[in-house]
Amino acid sequence: MNQSFRNTAIAAALAVSMLAGCASQGVQQLKEETAVSVGSKITKGKSSRDDVRATFGDPTETSFTDSGNELWRYKYSHATAKAINFVPVANLFTSGANVDKKELVVFFDDKGIVKNYSMQSSKEEMRNGILPQ
Repeated sequence: MNQSFRNTAIAAALAVSMLAGCASQGVQQLKEETAVSVGSKITKGKSSRDDVRATFGDPTETSFTDSGNELWRYKYSHATAKAINFVPVANLFTSGANVDKKELVVFFDDKGIVKNYSMQSSKEEMRNGILPQ
């Protein structure tokens, strides 16, 4: 096997490994959002359901309070596989991922105007296998 082909094969294998190591789900508009950036896009007492939908899209979940007010939840998560997942045999015993999660909850009054909202971000670690550490 010539050196050029070997280098190309190694580079291709590394590229595939890196691409296979990530997964995202949920509302993609939240990917780059922070509490500060959301605060610049939602105004309590002024922003409407239509404003929020235009900015963030359709919510992941909707629900109602006992008083009839509406809650919209937007969720986003991004998982990055740990390097051990790509080690043959070792990945049978332990594997996992680092997960970044974001959730935006918007509370509307009975007129469909934002009464309150909350934007939270968290980092979690998933562990799998016979010997999760």
